[in-house]
Amino acid sequence: MFEAVRSPYLVPFDGTFNHKDAPTAPPKNAPEKSARVAQLQALVAELASLQHILYAHDHHAVLLIFQAMDAAGKDSTIRAVLSGVDPAGCQVTSFKHPSATELSHDFLWRTSQHLPERGRIGVFNRSYYEEVLVVRVHPEALDEENLPYRPKKLEELWRERYESIRDHEKHLARSGTVILKFWLNVSPQEQRDRLLARLEEPEKNWKFEEGDLAERARWKDYMAAYEEALRETSRPWAPWYAIPADSKSYMRMTIADILVRTLKSLDLKYPKLAKEQLDKFGEMKKQLSKEK
Repeated sequence: MFEAVRSPYLVPFDGTFNHKDAPTAPPKNAPEKSARVAQLQALVAELASLQHILYAHDHHAVLLIFQAMDAAGKDSTIRAVLSGVDPAGCQVTSFKHPSATELSHDFLWRTSQHLPERGRIGVFNRSYYEEVLVVRVHPEALDEENLPYRPKKLEELWRERYESIRDHEKHLARSGTVILKFWLNVSPQEQRDRLLARLEEPEKNWKFEEGDLAERARWKDYMAAYEEALRETSRPWAPWYAIPADSKSYMRMTIADILVRTLKSLDLKYPKLAKEQLDKFGEMKKQLSKEK
């Protein structure tokens, strides 16, 4: 199975992750913004080439999962990192409040409908992790899920869901899906500035939702939920990366770098044709060359 590429932002697999130790800002020795932008463009071009080989190789699917607090930059990061990828080889799915049909199934069902096939890159903008993040912070949401039973202690339910997620991701990995999970770790100060911009700049007003401030007020609860979710589900075959998100240019460059290095580690190759097929191609080439 695939194993995670190294990064200072790789969440350890031993359950020791502490969100307070995860930086939200770039390191002091990070490149200047202009260099980050240039590096991102180089990585985008390299990713475009690798995606063509991934598609032709047709042995692996790639699943990118993005989770974050509001205004961390999920949408713009997905656009920036995948801007060079052939749309035929990529699919992006955003998950919001589940529908009545989705609530009639287990919590992994709705995302399973959108898993990428081999040769393609799939992106989940939010995911089944909402069930141990938002639902953990707002357990009243469980009332809509028609669960056959609910443990008296909700900690047991979360443990069961972590186990289900780990089993699900290990099955996908065994079946050829490369899973990369990114927590865009924005600081409350930076989130405040971005939410203010949504209120102050008319072209950004549409991004603001009344519930944003209510969720911001539960910051500590969300950080506790993220910390435990990342501890419980970061594994070599389905790693979490806690990416500093206060600088969008640094965040995008870092994610693109992890994705490119991951694809390179897969030893992707264009398919080799049998000699008989190549001989036929030679004859076809001669035939076409004779045409005027």
